[in-house]
This record gives sequence, C-alpha cells and structure tokens, in this order.
Amino acid sequence: MKKIFFISLIAGIVSCTSGYDNSWIRINQLGYMPGTPKIAVMVSKENVSVSEFAIYSAVDDQEVFRSEEIAEFDEWGAFKKGFRLDFTQFTDKGEFYVKVKNVKSPVFRIDNDVYANTADFILNYMRQQRCGYNTFYNSTCHQNDGFIIFHPDAEKDSTYIDVRGGWHDASDYLQYVTTSANAVYQMLFAYRENPSIFGDEYDAMGNPESNGIPDILDEAKWGLDWLDRMNPSYGEMYNQLADDRDHIGYKLPANDTADYGRGKGGARPAYFCTGEPQGSEKYKNRATGIASTAGKYASAFALGGILLEEYYPEFSENIKAKAIDAYKWGKLNPGVCQTAPHVAAYFYEEDNWVDDMELAAAQVYELTQKQSYLTDAVEYGIQEPVTPWMGADTARHYQWYPFFNLGHSLLAYKYENADQNTFSNYFEEGIKNVFEKGKDNPFFIGVPFIWCSNNLVTAIATQCHIYRTSTGDNTYYEMEQSLIDWLFGCNPWGTSMIVGLPEDGDFPSDVHSAAVTLLDRQPIGGLVDGPIYGSIFGKHIGVHLSKEIDVYEQFQSKLVVYHDDNADYSSNEPTMDGTASLSYILSSLEKEGREAGKD
Repeated sequence: MKKIFFISLIAGIVSCTSGYDNSWIRINQLGYMPGTPKIAVMVSKENVSVSEFAIYSAVDDQEVFRSEEIAEFDEWGAFKKGFRLDFTQFTDKGEFYVKVKNVKSPVFRIDNDVYANTADFILNYMRQQRCGYNTFYNSTCHQNDGFIIFHPDAEKDSTYIDVRGGWHDASDYLQYVTTSANAVYQMLFAYRENPSIFGDEYDAMGNPESNGIPDILDEAKWGLDWLDRMNPSYGEMYNQLADDRDHIGYKLPANDTADYGRGKGGARPAYFCTGEPQGSEKYKNRATGIASTAGKYASAFALGGILLEEYYPEFSENIKAKAIDAYKWGKLNPGVCQTAPHVAAYFYEEDNWVDDMELAAAQVYELTQKQSYLTDAVEYGIQEPVTPWMGADTARHYQWYPFFNLGHSLLAYKYENADQNTFSNYFEEGIKNVFEKGKDNPFFIGVPFIWCSNNLVTAIATQCHIYRTSTGDNTYYEMEQSLIDWLFGCNPWGTSMIVGLPEDGDFPSDVHSAAVTLLDRQPIGGLVDGPIYGSIFGKHIGVHLSKEIDVYEQFQSKLVVYHDDNADYSSNEPTMDGTASLSYILSSLEKEGREAGKD
C-alpha cells in the first residue's frame, strides 16, 4: 500500500507543470455524500496561485464541473500555500477527481452510501483488543488476573480477585476503567441514537456468526462484564489492571511474559481506588478522589442496564443497581482517580471529574426518573462549561477526559430542564473555540497536536454533529465535515487514520502493534493516535523511526509530524477508546446517507 502511494507521489510530481511542482490535492478517500460540504485541499511547497479548479469524471476523464470557489491560505506546516477547493454545489453521483493545472487528486466517490458499514467495521479492532478469549489471535490470555493492591484492608491486599476479560488499552496489555468505561458508553450512546445502523454478524464471543444481538451491543457487553468484575460491591472499585511493567517489547497476548512479582506471565495487579496518589514505585499519579472513575462506572452501567434489558434481563438489573451505587460513591468521594505508573512517569493525567459526575447523574436520572439526579447533573455541569482543551494550544496526556462532554448534550437536547439553552450554549462555545483555532489553516483543523490528537478530532466532530442536528444551526458544518475528512485523508500526509479504511486507499500499514510486527497482520479498524507536534516527537521514551525512508518526509514540519512507522508509538499506535469513539459519528453519517437515499 505504501509503496504504491510513494510511486504515485513521485509520478504526480513529475507530471506537474512548472511552478506547480511539489503540489498535492487532498481529499476524503471514502468520498462525499451529495448533500454535504465537499471541499478538497490543495497544498504546495511552492508560492503558487490558484484561480479555478475542475472536477473530472474518473470514467472517461471528461470535465464535469468548474469552479472559482477557492479560499487561499499562507504558510502552514510544511507548505507555503494552501487552498480550499469548494465543490459543495456539485452533487452528481459517481467517481471523480479534482484537477488544478496538472495537479490531480486521488479518485473519490460521491454517493449517499460512502459511510456504509463503517461503524460496524471499527468493531473489528475492538474484538482484536479483547482480553481473555480472542478470535483474532485464536487464543486465550491473562487467565490469572488478578491480585489486589492498595486495598485498605490488609487481609484483602495481595489476594486474588477475578478481573478477567475487558479490552487491552492499545498495543500494550494494560487495562483501565478510565478508557474502558468511556468506550462502553460511547458505543452504547451510538447504538441508542442509531440502532438501525448496526448489524449482527458476530456472536457474543466474537465468532463470525449471528446471535440475534447487534454486534455493537455484544462488544459493549464484553466491556460491561469486565467493569462488573472491577466493581464487585458498593465502595469496592478498581481502576486499573496491570501497569507499565508490561512494556518489555512486542509479545503476543497469550505469551505475555511480563512479571508483576508473581513470575513471568503470572497474575497482574488490580489497583484499588483509594482516592489518593498511587504508583507502585518511584513515580506517583496526582489522584485527589474517586469521582472521575465512579462517574464513568455509573454512566456505563446505567445506559447498559437500559439497552441490554431485552437481551440480558438479570445482568441488566444487576448493573442498574450498581449504577446507582457507583454514583453515590462518586458523590462521597469527589476528585480525580488517575491511572498509576510504575516504571516511568507516563500515566493518564485526567484532571477533571465534574463532567463524569454530570453524565453519571444525567444517565441515572434517565434510569430512575428521579428529579434529584437531574438537579445534580445541572449543578455538576455548570462547573465546567467547556471541556478545557477546546481552544487550548496544548494539554497533558489525557488531561481533559473524556475529550468531550456527552452530559452537556443530554442536558441540552434530551432531558427537559430549565437550563437547556445554557447547556446548548456551552456546547457551541466549545465548538467555537476550536473553530477560532483552525479557521486560519487550509484544513480547518483547530485541535492541539498532542498525543492522541485523532481522539480530539473525533470528539469535536461528534460535538459539531450533535449540535448541528439538534439545533439546525449549520454555522460549523464546514468545520465538522473537514474534521471527518481529516480522518480519511484530507490532511497533510494524504492518509486515512483508520487501519484498513477505505480498503483500496492509503491507510496506516506499519502501526505500533505486536500483530503487525510478529504476525504481519493488520489491526483492522483501529484509529491511530495521530499527528503530533514536532516539538513533542522524540521526547517520548523510546520513540524513533525504524525505517530508513519516511514516505511522508516531505510533508513533515516543525509544527506537526505523522509517521507510518511501528517504532513511533506517539503517532501510529491504535487505541481502543479512540476507536470506540468513532461509533457515533460513523453510524450517524451512515444514517444520514440512508435517509438521503430515500428522497
């Protein structure tokens, strides 16, 4: 895939007319729906000018549309010039390419079905990340998990607790409630909003056969089972399974040789939520409470209990009760419960918790219909009007998490209350902050290029979509589509950020993954971390490039870099929670396409 892409780049450079050497046109490789904003971005390392562009049929190379709808931008990143080529008015269906002089874009489709099956596609990666029985690897792993640490009762500390299951967080095998509970909620929310979109091709264990339950609910149930084990009783919560002693090189899950003091491949530690700073050795986190974790438990249990009632009535009743208990525990223990380090100083530095409690209170309100929970949700919500990274230039790793506040959307657009307009304004304020940061570059990208920047792109695209479809305000529609386009190739590197999507496109093929390195198998469906500030790249421990040739070298800059190289875990590692966060936006786009196709 990459070799073909590199050859095509060279061919494109040779074919450019004088003055347009080193110019490229970026597009959404999945394509565009006829009724949505359609904008290609031309970037150049030369000081070129563009006054018009044309659309050509890929079938017969005949011009079908010409336009002067162009916005020009000065130097940004690796490029001296950038141009937004707006062909929104062109609504013909088919296969096309954009052309400026002799600079041609890749071929793309225009049709209502360009997002078909994408929401189900990403579940392939979620199934690959399963701990325990795993169909991708055809093996079972980590059956000794785990043993308790940091428990205040000395008799329980170091004793066995059954916390098998769940998902590995990324290409390592750590497991966090922080990311897992958010992933569960994101998938459940997507299903609740777009139930007709998700198929049933796999059973509960991930085998390729129907079981009468939508696959996304099977996946959410897998996560909920683990959360249920990690919260066995009221006030007994665990936040993390394993730690960075895992980081000893590539290894397959069933052959995990990490040693947590119980021998190589032995049981792994389950970190009890104490509400105080934790860390097994020199490094400690900055935990101040438990509410961030308790809130995530509560919201996932509450919505899961509602949506799984039809399929698992007994389990549903169990987690409904746990949702209420978890929320109560969070109220009693305000503050953040961060993940814990051991070998190095890296951990998820979550500094906010009222957003988790707002979502928890709102979701428990839906479960119980008790007004006191709705009142609590409003009180928590007004304490953090905007997720703090929105409009910022930087942030620490997972400092503001989840990356957008779904509690605001429930209070603004789902549950009737006196403050609905206030929360809708909060939602818009966050979007506007990002818009202001991105309006002066050709890609309309306003997120900070911190570690896992693609998660931020997905978050703000989702927030834009919810705001637009709930209010009818199209002010930020172009930015919303540009964020989605960025994920599928309309970015400086011309690559999709989702492994295997589209199948015939350019996408990450040498990701930081044991599956790739040891088995030469792609983690299909995974969203990679994404572009990172050039000033940050290389500061991470162990980050380097494994290949002599960087096929994207001419697109790298001091501002931002992205490498399709397995040694760069800072930009090219798929993540479980980032992938799950695509569920809503992809299912919503597929739904829009289906509805438009009926007209």
